[in-house]
Amino acid sequence: MTQWLSGVARYSPYALTVLRIMAAALLLQHGLSKLIGFPLPTVKPLASQLGIGAVIETVTSILMILGLWTRPAAFFASGLTAVAFWQFHFPRGIYPAANGGEVVTLFCFIFLYIFFAGPGALSVDGLLHEDSKGKKLT
Repeated sequence: MTQWLSGVARYSPYALTVLRIMAAALLLQHGLSKLIGFPLPTVKPLASQLGIGAVIETVTSILMILGLWTRPAAFFASGLTAVAFWQFHFPRGIYPAANGGEVVTLFCFIFLYIFFAGPGALSVDGLLHEDSKGKKLT
């Protein structure tokens, strides 16, 4: 059992990459819905708090999908989703299951994890920080 688990562990940087891309792609849907009405028709005025939030969601999502400036993008996305929880969900009750805040709570902690863990195995950040032999620079 231990040997099997140690074999699985070598794929954790790739699992982190998949988590980063999928979480960012899901957040991107929220941003695009508010900016251009796709995939949901919920366009918000750009010069409003929700419009500014949509820009942050869209930009940070695209950066994280690419793995470019991943840590700063994840930090801002985590903060944005924390604000969304406290401002829009918490007033409806303390429990995320009761106030509709499960998604933003998960986003907040996933992006906080990505901020600390980095982009994973496949990213533009990784390509930019390698030497000519493919070795990671510190």
